[in-house]
Amino acid sequence: MPLSRIDPDHYPALFAAKVERLRHDFAALDLELPEPRQFASPALGYRLRAEFRMWHAGAHVDYAMFAPADPRQAIPIDDFPPAAPLLRALMPVLRDKLNASDTLRQRIFQTEFLTTLSGEVLVSLIYHRKLDAAWEAAAGELAAELGIQLIGRSRGQKIVIGRDWVDERLEVDGLGLSCRQFEGSFTQPNGEVNRAMLGWARAHAVGAEGGDLLELYCGNGNFTLALAPLFARVLATEMSKSSVAAARHNLAANGVDNVTLVRLSSAEVSEALARVRPFRRLEHVDLDRYRFATLFVDPPRAGLDEATLFLARNFARIVYISCNPASLRDNVRELAATHTIAAAAVFDQFPYTDHLECGLLLTRR
Repeated sequence: MPLSRIDPDHYPALFAAKVERLRHDFAALDLELPEPRQFASPALGYRLRAEFRMWHAGAHVDYAMFAPADPRQAIPIDDFPPAAPLLRALMPVLRDKLNASDTLRQRIFQTEFLTTLSGEVLVSLIYHRKLDAAWEAAAGELAAELGIQLIGRSRGQKIVIGRDWVDERLEVDGLGLSCRQFEGSFTQPNGEVNRAMLGWARAHAVGAEGGDLLELYCGNGNFTLALAPLFARVLATEMSKSSVAAARHNLAANGVDNVTLVRLSSAEVSEALARVRPFRRLEHVDLDRYRFATLFVDPPRAGLDEATLFLARNFARIVYISCNPASLRDNVRELAATHTIAAAAVFDQFPYTDHLECGLLLTRR
């Protein structure tokens, strides 16, 4: 994303063009798309996480981005307007502290920031050298002075100054949600748009048929925390060990006790529910007690696989959050014989780019 493209005056037109492209692409496949509800991003100050290469010029280091036309051409930057205010304010202060310390600056390769709407900051400094006791002492002083959590990484090393996580706190529909986010794990980059996604998902998750919820790809429990209070029982699945650990913590921290979390892939869950084969990780779960009516999915860019699509056909309601409109269209076309699109939404997680997050409610014909 060229920084030269970031102009708040142009943002409404750029967002409108993405929405129009989505309408056109669905129409081209004869898929009837209801008018999507549009959730725009703040035009500036929206990114809660970011990473930058560190560019060395003599004894000085700068944040750097790279020109799309020439990925080898580093462009030093002094400011990053998309960054959330806390992150944006910290960037120059941290850079100056690095430049004032030979120990912290030497062979630093990359800096990663993770912040929250609730005001917490975690910074990871990545090096092309072994980190020693002198680095750890200097890093400890830096973290204390700036009031941040700090991690140093090098090949085979991870040194944590403070802790390797931050706690996000959100209010959605009157619910106060606390979500622990670990360094290196996926988190939603745009906090305000994430809040809008959670609210939209809650509004469309429960229908007249009631029933229990099956959630696939639950990650750290971002959506699980918001959806669980709407259902008697929830079965949530995720493959990443670190995300499962984060989700377990988040469920306990929020007092959510109606969710059973298992580490299975979506294809494995499909096999388990179809009684194709048993899974040891489901030995403690009585699948027969669930009366699933709603399926919630937030899959990777590739979308749903064939086994999951087959499973989805049995649900009265499917709430589908997608980071890739192309795979979403393909999946909806596969489900068109059994489901129709009852509601749609677009969420602009990444302004000034071609990326568009989508939400669809599919109901059984």
